[in-house]
Amino acid sequence: MAAFVFRDYDQAALDRAYDQGVWAANAAEVVARYGSASAKVRARLVCHRDVPYGPSPAEMLDIFPAARLGAPVQVFIHGGAWQLLSKDESCFAADTFVRAGACFVALNFANIPAVRLPEMVAQVRRGLAWVARNIAAYGGDPSRLFLSGHSSGGHLAAMALVTDWAEHGLPADTIKGGLCASGMYDLIPVMLSARRHYLGLSPAEIAALSPIGQIDRIACPVIVGRGGPESPEFIRHADALAATLGARLGGMVMCPAHNHFEVVETLASPNFGLGQAVLQQMGLG
Repeated sequence: MAAFVFRDYDQAALDRAYDQGVWAANAAEVVARYGSASAKVRARLVCHRDVPYGPSPAEMLDIFPAARLGAPVQVFIHGGAWQLLSKDESCFAADTFVRAGACFVALNFANIPAVRLPEMVAQVRRGLAWVARNIAAYGGDPSRLFLSGHSSGGHLAAMALVTDWAEHGLPADTIKGGLCASGMYDLIPVMLSARRHYLGLSPAEIAALSPIGQIDRIACPVIVGRGGPESPEFIRHADALAATLGARLGGMVMCPAHNHFEVVETLASPNFGLGQAVLQQMGLG
């Protein structure tokens, strides 16, 4: 009998539980849609492309300004198992937010193996700090800054939400609301899975990069989202985060018919799923 490595999972079962491709046969097709839909949005909207926010070439972002000045700002943090994708596949929801009166920002950062996870988190924080300091020049209101993230981007969004922004010279309530969708928030079981081979985290890093243990640092409401046919571990992560947030929980959004890769596409829907919930959070619903 195979030995359990986490809860009632043996190694093979735990590896499957952290491999979303096992649970979504159309993963490649959906990810391709991110890119094609994003390209169409860039062709249709005003977009300030490749705006640098940090010292490395990967540290850049795309800004889609609203039609009016002083607009609330939504920053999207993409997923990709911390290894894949970029801002170029991450602006498919921009049209929805711009139409609703918001400024939309697609954030880029380096992926593994170009950098390790601690540097990815640092880059996301630098990007958000840059937006807070500079978005007014693009018509955004820095006092109404919101963020969202999906999959590994959900983890990065959660790490941004537990940030001590005073260490960056910014107010503690720099982020006014967040969405963490289909992410991983406790890295202990993640590091017991096959993902450990490319994450390569030390015990101290696992603790520092597990946002579920730092919820008391969050200063805003957080929406937790997930699809229906996700892996059992991703469902557990979402439910555990929602339970741990307590009074900070800004809502739980479940899309029963959408798998892990499809659920983030609902961010582009103003009347359903993630998009509806986030627009309401921003006061635009």
